[in-house]
Amino acid sequence: MGSCSSQSCQSCFFEYETERMIVVKSKVVGSVFRLIQLLILVYVIGYVCVVQKSYQETDSVISSVTTKVKGTGFTNTSDLGARVWDVADYNIPPQGDSSFFVLTNMIVTPNQTQSTCPELPNQSTICMSDSDCLEGSNDVRGNGIQTGLCMNYKETVKTCEVLSWCPLEIDINLPEHALLAAAEDFTVLIKNSVTYPKFNFHKRNILPDVNSSYLKQCEFNRKTDPYCPIFRLKDVVSEAEEDFQTMAIRGGVLGIMIDWSCDLDWPEHPCGPKYSFRRLDNKIPENNVAPGYNFRFAKYYKTTDGRETRTLIKAYGIRFDVIVFGTAGKFNMVPTIVNLGAALTFLSLVNAVCNWFLLTCTKRRDYYSKHKFTYLDNTDDNAGESLGETTYGTR
Repeated sequence: MGSCSSQSCQSCFFEYETERMIVVKSKVVGSVFRLIQLLILVYVIGYVCVVQKSYQETDSVISSVTTKVKGTGFTNTSDLGARVWDVADYNIPPQGDSSFFVLTNMIVTPNQTQSTCPELPNQSTICMSDSDCLEGSNDVRGNGIQTGLCMNYKETVKTCEVLSWCPLEIDINLPEHALLAAAEDFTVLIKNSVTYPKFNFHKRNILPDVNSSYLKQCEFNRKTDPYCPIFRLKDVVSEAEEDFQTMAIRGGVLGIMIDWSCDLDWPEHPCGPKYSFRRLDNKIPENNVAPGYNFRFAKYYKTTDGRETRTLIKAYGIRFDVIVFGTAGKFNMVPTIVNLGAALTFLSLVNAVCNWFLLTCTKRRDYYSKHKFTYLDNTDDNAGESLGETTYGTR
């Protein structure tokens, strides 16, 4: 084979190479040969077929989610007095996109009206005289439109007057304990419908054998009732390894994951929802700037004289995101043939690896090389040796 480098290009062009059959009786080489074959078979059967199920055609889940929260709570504050909270008060908005929010804590600013009042003190609003205030100025981080007047905010502090909803909200006095602590006993019904269109497969997380009387008394429990679609909020937060009352003070975002991974080759294989829970928002002690989850909303009223007033609420609470995922698989001939061909390709590499080992790593590599490669031409009458590929054995 190496003689081609010393001949003309025309001579090399008309050469033909074929493999030579050599049976090597070596325990070392034979063991390497069988070991590699075994590893490839274990990979193909164990990982490709059993774990990855590469003989299946797959489809991704398409899902819809609706939620319904139930429960009542009671608060007694100086701003709102004694008050009962039902689902219309704390579930904001009442319908979300695969999510729902439960109010747990708040800062209330009652009886606001459209009027003028001193701005909250900061570097840009503290003033000494009217000349320090620019009429019509609107600071995006402020609370209103400056009137151009410098007013007393406190006895020792003056700030620019603004046209706004007055009195202004002071949002630094957050209650240390969640006002709506009773929210931990609220429940949520999650209705989830899924489909795998490629296989025309449809299912709900409310299983076919469930009736209305069961739904009225069941509650999700991972061990005793793992398919109940009604969840107690405290249990959901606990499953995510969080404390409800601590999380309720500043709020947060919690994920309810529903896994619909299904093997449709076996009718008796249970294809049902598998629930898991985890906190989704950032909770790193080293980076605690702007923690939790909050937003503002207002309730508007008309006084007897027709004047508009409002109660501003800065709402803290827990947003629950329902995340549905999963794939379904079913036997199909095309991926089976493709992966079988890939397995045969792997097996064809065994000879190449063993040839390299035989001619590189064994003590008699020069002897094996001499018998493996033979150069013949048309004038050579000694062609009695068989040509083919190398095989390995331990005889």
